[in-house]
Amino acid sequence: MALTLAPLVNTTLAIQIHTAAAMIAIVVTLLIFTRPRGSRAHRRLGWVWVGAMLTVALTSFGIRHGGPLWGYGWIHLLSLWVIAGIGYALIQIRRGQIARHRGMMLGMVWGGLVIAGAFTLAPGRIMHAVLIGG
Repeated sequence: MALTLAPLVNTTLAIQIHTAAAMIAIVVTLLIFTRPRGSRAHRRLGWVWVGAMLTVALTSFGIRHGGPLWGYGWIHLLSLWVIAGIGYALIQIRRGQIARHRGMMLGMVWGGLVIAGAFTLAPGRIMHAVLIGG
């Protein structure tokens, strides 16, 4: 494993912001999981997470790789889902629907961070070059 930031430094600003926001979301996710649900720290970190995830989703539209719709691919559907999901989760927590809020937030962690993040490690992708080399 050969860690090098060169591929990330030498890419577009949209990809750099997208990656930084994703890294923030990952760290904040771990911090949120260490705090009691509903606590003040959980809520504050939750707002940081929302901002980071919205940044990840929105900057994805500045990243196109020849997908079937004006350069956009299936992964951009995930970005739309995250944007809508954040709205849904916020409405649910305001209504006191904790289970629905939690379910949507966990779905975005798994779908928007874990699964989508795993795809960034595929050969030929920037994060593959950063973390693995080549």
